[in-house]
Amino acid sequence: MERPNWAPGDIDLERPSIARVYDHWLGGAHNFAADRAVAEKVLRTMPELRAVVLGHRAFLRRVVRHLLGRGVRQFLDLGSGIPTVGNVHEIAQAADPGARVVYVDLDPVAVAHSRSLLEGNGHVGVLQADVRDPLGVLSSPEVGKQLDFDEPVAVLMISLLHFVPDEEDPWGVVGGYRDRLAPGSFLAISHAGYEGEEEPESFREARRIYDRNVTPMTLRGRAELTRLFEGFDLVEPGVVRVPAWHPESCDGDGEFGGRFPGFAAVGRKA
Repeated sequence: MERPNWAPGDIDLERPSIARVYDHWLGGAHNFAADRAVAEKVLRTMPELRAVVLGHRAFLRRVVRHLLGRGVRQFLDLGSGIPTVGNVHEIAQAADPGARVVYVDLDPVAVAHSRSLLEGNGHVGVLQADVRDPLGVLSSPEVGKQLDFDEPVAVLMISLLHFVPDEEDPWGVVGGYRDRLAPGSFLAISHAGYEGEEEPESFREARRIYDRNVTPMTLRGRAELTRLFEGFDLVEPGVVRVPAWHPESCDGDGEFGGRFPGFAAVGRKA
């Protein structure tokens, strides 16, 4: 396969990645044939998955607007992926050009494209790092340059923690970020999962394909997601299905919103 000029030379073009498969589902162009093959195979099994992915992105935009309204001007976007229209810095800096954002991802394509896109924007940093290492992320020069942790910071974990299995202690990962935050800071999480009902066979099969070809996912319900907010006061309406968190239309209460395979919440550190 010919390597595109935007692709770093040390990546395996034949190995699908979380960020690039997700990019294809979002309609992006920074992915390879191997990523597209897996993405399309999953979609054939679960056609509504593209709407699910777009639902998580819509939640991200609603969260950023909500937190801007509460005075937040600093954002740490963990597992940020490949930049698409409506990213955090676009929304935040449209409201306040001085708003500061740091994007963190492990995927080299996501990082390289982010750096290229954001060159010249002095209020945005891009860090290639493993988000499961809070100390490494928070002590990095990129984060230290942009974010003042004596002031409120919003930590965004959108469609991220279902890639962190229980044995890697996602609660400890969240705690590593929480303990650094000043009072008045926020944590936003969206997460794949079901509550009380049987996982549909289409989603189960789609997940099998994804687990084998990309990386395993861990589904969690309301109680497990609530536990991730230890040390935070949940913002109303608490832990709900992703489309139902401060919906901008009636979609959050519709049939799809009621069976959406994932939950979301925002918490404020007291």
